[in-house]
Amino acid sequence: MNGFLALTWNGFREARRNKVTVVVAAFAALVLLSSPLIMEITVTTFDRVLTDFGLGMMSLILAFLAVFLSCGLLSKEIERRTIFLIVSKPLSRASFVVARWSGNLLTLAVMLAAMYAVFALQLTALRSPLTTVQLVASIGLFAELVLITSAGFFFSSIAGPMVSAVATLGLYLAGHLASDLHSLSQASLSPVLRTGGKVLYYLLPDLGRVNFRPQAAYELAVPVNDLLLGLVHVGAWSAVLLTLAIVFFNRRDFR
Repeated sequence: MNGFLALTWNGFREARRNKVTVVVAAFAALVLLSSPLIMEITVTTFDRVLTDFGLGMMSLILAFLAVFLSCGLLSKEIERRTIFLIVSKPLSRASFVVARWSGNLLTLAVMLAAMYAVFALQLTALRSPLTTVQLVASIGLFAELVLITSAGFFFSSIAGPMVSAVATLGLYLAGHLASDLHSLSQASLSPVLRTGGKVLYYLLPDLGRVNFRPQAAYELAVPVNDLLLGLVHVGAWSAVLLTLAIVFFNRRDFR
């Protein structure tokens, strides 16, 4: 357990020292604080645009950061040869993957909390309402980050950083389009398209289930059942992807 916690904390420290993380954090703060300048053209929809813009930028920035952190980590450990020092100790490869995965999520959680704090301060300063739905949208965003990180670890266990990043981004975009593609396919007159759309829908994670940013923008309440079902859906997909990452990483030859 001590070795597992040490690896987790070490992964968090490495990500924290990473210059890209610092740049992204600074950029996120700058964008969030400068958003009122963009919304000078709005009058009646000021609160809505402010919420939509702030949560949208948080989602976009953290999603790309999650891809960057997760897709290059395993390959970096192998290239540095530090993986040989770790696996030679009484720590399984599965524990190593889970520890590094936990370290990445800890980094993303801290950054999400910091960005949400900036967002909340901005709303308070501009006398815009800070609602519970905005917090729920942030919880849904973290669920997305868990899935992206799990997918990044899975693809990086079988491919290089570039291919892993492209595949992870593709899965992220497909996950957000899954429900729309399913609806379009079911409206088709072709049985082949309807069947193919249904099969594709069940083969992809539906990230729309945890995307509550539209509800936050329009101040619409999110039913507890919808939140719980969305978290269970994304959590199950994340567990499957992380398990596959462990399986393939166990079989990988580091020579």
